[in-house]
Amino acid sequence: MTRKAVVLYSGGLDSTTCMAIARAEGFRPYAISFSYGQRHAVELELAKRHAKGVGAVEHLVVEFDYRKVGGSALTSNIAVPKGGVGSKIPVTYVPARNTIFLSFALGWAEVLGALDIFIGVNALDYSGYPDCRPEYIASFETMANLATKAGVEGNRFTIHTPLISLTKAEIILKGIALGVNYGLTHSCYDPSPEGIACGLCDSCRLRLKGFIEAGIADPVKYMTRES
Repeated sequence: MTRKAVVLYSGGLDSTTCMAIARAEGFRPYAISFSYGQRHAVELELAKRHAKGVGAVEHLVVEFDYRKVGGSALTSNIAVPKGGVGSKIPVTYVPARNTIFLSFALGWAEVLGALDIFIGVNALDYSGYPDCRPEYIASFETMANLATKAGVEGNRFTIHTPLISLTKAEIILKGIALGVNYGLTHSCYDPSPEGIACGLCDSCRLRLKGFIEAGIADPVKYMTRES
């Protein structure tokens, strides 16, 4: 019988590729997305629209208002940096976000009887977020198997990170090979009111760099295409 897997799915490039990989590896993907008051909610709208089309068996959207916590340009009135990807952790880092997201995914996985969770974190072409590193994922997996009924009973959870050591270009090429339509994805942290990507935030720059290096045209529209 095909195994179930919970896939963290934002509607962005990485998570959509991750969904395709889960399917290619023979899993039945159960997509989980989050409406947490994020500035770039257009990405979530795409996730709602396209989850079933990109292969999700079910799509769960968890809602909570992380703007009450703030501390990030994505959840408060802090300006999104547009000067390029730097060496320091930028203000687009959302405190403890992947810990929160993975915790919800873990809870749903336990309810579904799924022992596999896919997350599209990357530690190469990324903004330096601490909750995207391999050592963090390994620690969360250990915690997951200590903190759940399923884990204590010997049903071991695995956190899959198939993109973690790939460049953005390699991610794109892998997705293309699996039939991913990147025109259905959105990556911008600071889109226009019409949902057009800015082209200058870290996420846009990393995405555009990836498409350039892959030798493929990015199908989404940008207000500007500096890289």
